[in-house]
Amino acid sequence: MSSFEYKGKNVDQAVKKACEDLKVGQNELKYEILSYGSSGIFGFAGAKKARILVTLVEKTQELENELPEQPTELAGDTHRPADRDHVPHGDSSQEQTLHAIADNPLEMGRVVLQRFVDAITSDAKISAEGDSEQIFLKVAGGNAGPLIGKKGQTLDAMQSLVEKIVNKQQNTNHGHRIRVHVDVEGYLESRKANLEKLAMQLANKSKRISKAITLGQMNAYDRRIVHLALKGDPGVRTKSRGEGYLRKVVIFPKKNNSQRTQRINR
Repeated sequence: MSSFEYKGKNVDQAVKKACEDLKVGQNELKYEILSYGSSGIFGFAGAKKARILVTLVEKTQELENELPEQPTELAGDTHRPADRDHVPHGDSSQEQTLHAIADNPLEMGRVVLQRFVDAITSDAKISAEGDSEQIFLKVAGGNAGPLIGKKGQTLDAMQSLVEKIVNKQQNTNHGHRIRVHVDVEGYLESRKANLEKLAMQLANKSKRISKAITLGQMNAYDRRIVHLALKGDPGVRTKSRGEGYLRKVVIFPKKNNSQRTQRINR
Protein backbone atom coordinates (compact mmCIF):
# COMPACT_ATOMS: atom_id res chain seq x y z
CA MET A 1 0.00 0.00 0.00
CA SER A 2 1.11 3.55 -0.76
CA SER A 3 0.15 6.69 1.16
CA PHE A 4 -0.22 10.22 -0.23
CA GLU A 5 -1.30 13.50 1.30
CA TYR A 6 -3.78 15.68 -0.60
CA LYS A 7 -5.22 19.12 0.10
CA GLY A 8 -8.38 20.91 -0.99
CA LYS A 9 -10.79 23.67 -0.06
CA ASN A 10 -12.73 21.00 1.80
CA VAL A 11 -12.51 17.24 2.33
CA ASP A 12 -14.62 16.41 -0.74
CA GLN A 13 -12.35 18.44 -3.02
CA ALA A 14 -9.26 16.81 -1.53
CA VAL A 15 -10.76 13.35 -2.19
CA LYS A 16 -11.73 14.34 -5.74
CA LYS A 17 -8.20 15.57 -6.44
CA ALA A 18 -6.74 12.33 -5.12
CA CYS A 19 -9.02 10.28 -7.35
CA GLU A 20 -8.07 12.32 -10.41
CA ASP A 21 -4.33 12.11 -9.73
CA LEU A 22 -4.34 8.41 -8.91
CA LYS A 23 -6.94 7.62 -11.60
CA VAL A 24 -9.07 5.53 -9.27
CA GLY A 25 -12.59 5.65 -7.93
CA GLN A 26 -13.49 6.63 -4.40
CA ASN A 27 -14.23 3.02 -3.50
CA GLU A 28 -10.56 2.21 -4.12
CA LEU A 29 -9.37 4.84 -1.65
CA LYS A 30 -8.87 4.57 2.05
CA TYR A 31 -8.20 7.94 3.63
CA GLU A 32 -7.71 9.56 6.97
CA ILE A 33 -8.80 13.16 7.54
CA LEU A 34 -5.87 15.15 8.91
CA SER A 35 -7.65 18.52 8.89
CA TYR A 36 -11.14 19.69 7.93
CA GLY A 37 -9.78 23.08 6.90
CA SER A 38 -11.23 26.49 7.62
CA SER A 39 -12.64 29.32 5.51
CA GLY A 40 -11.36 31.93 7.95
CA ILE A 41 -13.50 34.22 10.05
CA PHE A 42 -16.33 35.99 8.26
CA GLY A 43 -14.29 36.47 5.09
CA PHE A 44 -11.08 37.56 6.78
CA ALA A 45 -7.66 36.21 5.86
CA GLY A 46 -6.57 32.94 7.35
CA ALA A 47 -8.36 30.22 5.37
CA LYS A 48 -6.78 26.79 5.77
CA LYS A 49 -7.09 23.87 3.37
CA ALA A 50 -8.49 20.47 4.29
CA ARG A 51 -5.86 17.71 4.36
CA ILE A 52 -6.30 13.98 3.90
CA LEU A 53 -3.89 11.04 3.96
CA VAL A 54 -4.84 8.67 1.15
CA THR A 55 -3.98 4.98 1.03
CA LEU A 56 -4.33 3.27 -2.33
CA VAL A 57 -5.64 -0.27 -1.82
CA GLU A 58 -4.80 -2.94 -4.41
CA LYS A 59 -7.78 -4.98 -5.54
CA THR A 60 -6.55 -8.54 -4.95
CA GLN A 61 -8.28 -11.50 -3.41
CA GLU A 62 -5.40 -12.01 -0.99
CA LEU A 63 -5.80 -8.49 0.35
CA GLU A 64 -9.53 -8.98 0.75
CA ASN A 65 -8.89 -12.12 2.78
CA GLU A 66 -6.55 -10.21 5.07
CA LEU A 67 -9.13 -7.53 5.83
CA PRO A 68 -10.62 -7.53 9.36
CA GLU A 69 -14.13 -8.80 9.92
CA GLN A 70 -15.41 -5.25 10.30
CA PRO A 71 -15.54 -3.57 6.86
CA THR A 72 -12.94 -0.91 6.16
CA GLU A 73 -14.48 2.57 6.02
CA LEU A 74 -14.42 3.70 2.42
CA ALA A 75 -14.69 7.28 1.25
CA GLY A 76 -17.87 6.84 -0.77
CA ASP A 77 -19.94 5.06 1.87
CA THR A 78 -18.81 5.68 5.41
CA HIS A 79 -16.55 8.69 5.82
CA ARG A 80 -19.09 11.36 4.95
CA PRO A 81 -21.67 10.29 7.56
CA ALA A 82 -18.81 9.94 10.05
CA ASP A 83 -17.66 13.44 9.17
CA ARG A 84 -21.12 14.82 9.75
CA ASP A 85 -21.26 13.03 13.09
CA HIS A 86 -17.84 14.31 14.06
CA VAL A 87 -18.40 18.02 13.50
CA PRO A 88 -21.49 18.45 15.69
CA HIS A 89 -19.71 16.47 18.41
CA GLY A 90 -16.86 19.01 18.35
CA ASP A 91 -19.31 21.91 18.41
CA SER A 92 -21.08 20.36 21.38
CA SER A 93 -17.79 20.03 23.22
CA GLN A 94 -16.98 23.69 22.51
CA GLU A 95 -20.39 24.78 23.76
CA GLN A 96 -19.83 22.81 26.97
CA THR A 97 -16.47 24.54 27.42
CA LEU A 98 -18.01 28.01 27.02
CA HIS A 99 -20.83 27.09 29.38
CA ALA A 100 -18.32 25.96 32.00
CA ILE A 101 -16.55 29.34 31.98
CA ALA A 102 -19.66 31.49 31.56
CA ASP A 103 -19.12 33.11 34.97
CA ASN A 104 -15.47 33.91 34.23
CA PRO A 105 -15.41 36.74 31.65
CA LEU A 106 -11.60 36.83 31.64
CA GLU A 107 -11.30 33.17 30.65
CA MET A 108 -14.30 33.45 28.33
CA GLY A 109 -12.59 36.25 26.41
CA ARG A 110 -9.31 34.35 26.20
CA VAL A 111 -10.91 31.12 24.95
CA VAL A 112 -13.10 32.85 22.35
CA LEU A 113 -10.21 34.94 21.01
CA GLN A 114 -7.95 31.87 20.88
CA ARG A 115 -10.44 30.17 18.56
CA PHE A 116 -10.54 33.16 16.23
CA VAL A 117 -6.76 33.41 16.22
CA ASP A 118 -6.30 29.67 15.58
CA ALA A 119 -8.46 30.00 12.44
CA ILE A 120 -6.07 32.63 11.06
CA THR A 121 -2.61 31.55 12.20
CA SER A 122 -0.85 28.90 14.26
CA ASP A 123 1.45 28.96 17.29
CA ALA A 124 -0.14 32.11 18.74
CA LYS A 125 -0.69 32.32 22.49
CA ILE A 126 -2.99 34.66 24.39
CA SER A 127 -2.49 36.17 27.83
CA ALA A 128 -5.36 37.79 29.70
CA GLU A 129 -5.66 40.23 32.58
CA GLY A 130 -8.31 42.61 33.81
CA ASP A 131 -11.11 43.16 36.28
CA SER A 132 -14.89 43.39 36.37
CA GLU A 133 -14.85 46.54 34.21
CA GLN A 134 -12.39 45.73 31.40
CA ILE A 135 -10.31 42.90 29.96
CA PHE A 136 -6.95 43.12 28.21
CA LEU A 137 -6.08 40.27 25.83
CA LYS A 138 -2.59 40.17 24.30
CA VAL A 139 -1.67 37.92 21.37
CA ALA A 140 1.96 36.82 21.01
CA GLY A 141 3.49 34.64 18.31
CA GLY A 142 2.00 33.42 15.04
CA ASN A 143 1.67 35.62 11.95
CA ALA A 144 0.79 39.09 13.22
CA GLY A 145 0.03 40.58 9.77
CA PRO A 146 -3.21 38.68 9.01
CA LEU A 147 -4.31 39.04 12.64
CA ILE A 148 -4.02 42.82 12.47
CA GLY A 149 -5.28 43.26 8.90
CA LYS A 150 -5.31 46.39 6.77
CA LYS A 151 -5.35 49.45 9.05
CA GLY A 152 -6.13 47.14 11.96
CA GLN A 153 -9.51 46.09 10.55
CA THR A 154 -9.18 42.38 11.39
CA LEU A 155 -8.00 43.20 14.90
CA ASP A 156 -10.91 45.61 15.39
CA ALA A 157 -13.38 43.00 14.15
CA MET A 158 -12.04 40.30 16.48
CA GLN A 159 -12.12 42.70 19.41
CA SER A 160 -15.72 43.67 18.65
CA LEU A 161 -16.84 40.04 18.34
CA VAL A 162 -15.09 38.91 21.52
CA GLU A 163 -16.61 41.83 23.42
CA LYS A 164 -20.11 41.01 22.16
CA ILE A 165 -19.78 37.33 23.08
CA VAL A 166 -18.41 38.10 26.55
CA ASN A 167 -21.08 40.71 27.27
CA LYS A 168 -23.91 38.58 25.95
CA GLN A 169 -23.25 36.13 28.77
CA GLN A 170 -22.40 38.81 31.33
CA ASN A 171 -25.60 40.74 30.63
CA THR A 172 -27.48 37.54 31.39
CA ASN A 173 -25.62 36.95 34.64
CA HIS A 174 -24.66 40.38 35.98
CA GLY A 175 -26.19 43.06 33.78
CA HIS A 176 -23.14 45.32 33.35
CA ARG A 177 -20.94 45.85 30.31
CA ILE A 178 -17.28 44.81 30.18
CA ARG A 179 -14.87 46.58 27.82
CA VAL A 180 -12.55 44.23 25.91
CA HIS A 181 -9.18 45.33 24.50
CA VAL A 182 -7.26 43.07 22.10
CA ASP A 183 -3.63 43.73 21.19
CA VAL A 184 -1.35 41.86 18.77
CA GLU A 185 2.41 42.10 19.31
CA GLY A 186 2.17 45.64 20.73
CA TYR A 187 0.22 47.01 17.75
CA LEU A 188 -2.19 49.04 19.89
CA GLU A 189 0.61 50.90 21.66
CA SER A 190 2.23 51.69 18.33
CA ARG A 191 -1.07 52.89 16.86
CA LYS A 192 -1.78 55.00 19.95
CA ALA A 193 1.60 56.74 19.67
CA ASN A 194 1.10 57.39 15.94
CA LEU A 195 -2.41 58.79 16.46
CA GLU A 196 -1.26 61.09 19.25
CA LYS A 197 1.55 62.40 17.05
CA LEU A 198 -0.82 62.94 14.11
CA ALA A 199 -3.39 64.67 16.32
CA MET A 200 -0.82 67.14 17.62
CA GLN A 201 0.49 67.88 14.13
CA LEU A 202 -3.00 68.56 12.80
CA ALA A 203 -3.87 70.65 15.85
CA ASN A 204 -0.87 72.88 15.20
CA LYS A 205 -1.88 73.19 11.56
CA SER A 206 -5.44 74.04 12.53
CA LYS A 207 -4.20 76.85 14.79
CA ARG A 208 -1.80 78.10 12.13
CA ILE A 209 -4.36 78.34 9.32
CA SER A 210 -7.31 79.13 11.64
CA LYS A 211 -9.46 76.45 10.01
CA ALA A 212 -11.05 73.22 11.16
CA ILE A 213 -9.34 69.98 10.11
CA THR A 214 -11.15 66.67 9.82
CA LEU A 215 -9.60 63.27 10.48
CA GLY A 216 -10.97 60.27 8.58
CA GLN A 217 -13.39 57.72 9.99
CA MET A 218 -12.19 56.01 13.15
CA ASN A 219 -13.54 53.56 15.70
CA ALA A 220 -14.40 54.63 19.24
CA TYR A 221 -11.02 53.56 20.64
CA ASP A 222 -9.05 55.67 18.12
CA ARG A 223 -11.37 58.67 18.51
CA ARG A 224 -10.85 58.60 22.25
CA ILE A 225 -7.07 58.66 21.74
CA VAL A 226 -7.37 61.83 19.61
CA HIS A 227 -9.74 63.55 22.04
CA LEU A 228 -7.50 62.82 25.03
CA ALA A 229 -4.32 63.79 23.17
CA LEU A 230 -5.69 67.29 22.48
CA LYS A 231 -7.69 67.74 25.67
CA GLY A 232 -4.89 69.75 27.26
CA ASP A 233 -4.31 72.01 24.25
CA PRO A 234 -6.01 75.37 24.99
CA GLY A 235 -5.81 76.39 21.35
CA VAL A 236 -8.13 73.72 19.93
CA ARG A 237 -11.25 71.71 20.66
CA THR A 238 -12.35 68.38 19.17
CA LYS A 239 -15.69 66.91 18.25
CA SER A 240 -16.85 63.61 16.75
CA ARG A 241 -19.12 63.75 13.73
CA GLY A 242 -21.20 61.11 12.01
CA GLU A 243 -23.24 58.11 13.04
CA GLY A 244 -22.55 54.46 13.59
CA TYR A 245 -19.41 52.64 14.65
CA LEU A 246 -17.01 54.65 12.48
CA ARG A 247 -17.04 58.43 12.88
CA LYS A 248 -14.84 61.37 11.98
CA VAL A 249 -13.05 63.67 14.42
CA VAL A 250 -12.95 67.41 13.70
CA ILE A 251 -10.28 69.66 15.22
CA PHE A 252 -11.45 73.27 15.64
CA PRO A 253 -9.09 76.18 16.40
CA LYS A 254 -10.19 78.30 19.34
CA LYS A 255 -10.36 82.06 18.77
CA ASN A 256 -8.35 83.87 21.41
CA ASN A 257 -8.86 87.48 22.51
CA SER A 258 -6.01 88.88 20.39
CA GLN A 259 -7.51 87.35 17.25
CA ARG A 260 -10.90 88.85 18.10
CA THR A 261 -9.31 92.27 18.66
CA GLN A 262 -7.51 92.10 15.32
CA ARG A 263 -10.77 91.27 13.54
CA ILE A 264 -12.55 94.19 15.25
CA ASN A 265 -9.77 96.64 14.32
CA ARG A 266 -9.99 95.55 10.72
